[in-house]
Amino acid sequence: MRRSALLLLLLASLVPALAQALTLKIATIAPDGTRWMQEMRAGAKEIAKRTEGRVKLKFYPGGVMGNDKSVLKKIRLGQLHGGALTGGSLARVYPDMQIYSLPMEFSSLDEVDAVRREIDPLLRKGMERHGFVILGLAEGGFAYLMSSTPIASIEDLKRHKVWVPDDDLLSYALFRKMGVQPVSLPLADVYTSLQTGLIDTVGATPVGAIAFQWHTRLKAVTDQPLMYLIGALVVDKKRFRRIRPADRKVVMEVMDGIFRRLDAANRKDNAAALDALRQRGFAFVRPTPQEVARWKQLAEAAIAEEEGVAVSREMHRRLKRLLAEYRGRHAADTQAAK
Repeated sequence: MRRSALLLLLLASLVPALAQALTLKIATIAPDGTRWMQEMRAGAKEIAKRTEGRVKLKFYPGGVMGNDKSVLKKIRLGQLHGGALTGGSLARVYPDMQIYSLPMEFSSLDEVDAVRREIDPLLRKGMERHGFVILGLAEGGFAYLMSSTPIASIEDLKRHKVWVPDDDLLSYALFRKMGVQPVSLPLADVYTSLQTGLIDTVGATPVGAIAFQWHTRLKAVTDQPLMYLIGALVVDKKRFRRIRPADRKVVMEVMDGIFRRLDAANRKDNAAALDALRQRGFAFVRPTPQEVARWKQLAEAAIAEEEGVAVSREMHRRLKRLLAEYRGRHAADTQAAK
């Protein structure tokens, strides 16, 4: 009798611990076996180990849960708890998430690094106000125009059929200002559309173009950064708050380490992918400084029209201030070195 009573007490003591166990179901378009998924699965194992099984991450890779729009809907319905999504897609939740992908804003990765130190924390706070916790922000890299024939000017561009993502209002507005009628399509339809000739030009990172096999249908790169892309791993705030504080800290620590590694790896991978495109025989065309100035002027006009809607005035002005400060310091350092 005494042994039965002790057993019941032991089982009762385990109930609270078992009740705290929680699984985060997370979707991503990244195929299984990629560096991203390898890091995520390794992180999930570490989190499960350090929380003694109280927190588990279950991933749905390869886009099996649909595009970003579908993933966000499933998160709202509680069918998923998070996703690895682009900044542009998350703009549906919090417009300033696309601050980095404003067209023609950045000229170098050094500028990006200087700006991200201040803006990344603001994006985390903004997403939390809108019901999401950012577990990590990862560099996608610079997107370049890649096309069937070289594009060095707006006049060249007008002869092409240009794809824009179906949620990228700013790029759509920019191309319209250039006199181009872009073709708006979801990511999943791009390869087929390149095959059929519906489009012959995309804006993509080198790694993305190769990963999705778009490069097999293209022949030229416009060697001018079009925009900087970033991805975020986000989870529903209410779901995340069900994890006890000490375990939430573990999740954030593990993910911070993973995303630091991913940032560095993505940068190296994009450089290697550019080299691979050169070796494949891609033509690399650099627009003249005067032509780049034309593009930037039109981009500024497109952003001004969407400011306050596609991105907040406050965040856009902060970005411009940080860039001006960095460029001022860089110019002074360059002059001092001469």
